[in-house]
Amino acid sequence: MWSRKTAQQWWLGESSARTGIMARGQQKIQAQQKNAKKQAEKKKHGNDQKAAAKAALVFTCPVCRTQMPDPKTFKQHFESKHPKSPMPPELVDVQA
Repeated sequence: MWSRKTAQQWWLGESSARTGIMARGQQKIQAQQKNAKKQAEKKKHGNDQKAAAKAALVFTCPVCRTQMPDPKTFKQHFESKHPKSPMPPELVDVQA
């Protein structure tokens, strides 16, 4: 008797249909493994932009507790937001 081929057997050939792997199935598995490895490396190194940005904020305004990255920005902030408050001694000689 003649046996009918399924659509998968017809398109991929009988050997591929028996293994259950489609034409791009192996590439998909390899891509998933590569992505998992990349994600593990990323997690291992801890590339966290929030933590890096927070570490860069080293100056804190004594009046409003706002954090700034450098003394120039800190002085500009203090002059514009707190003009009536006395200037902190660390900002007196900073060029704005």
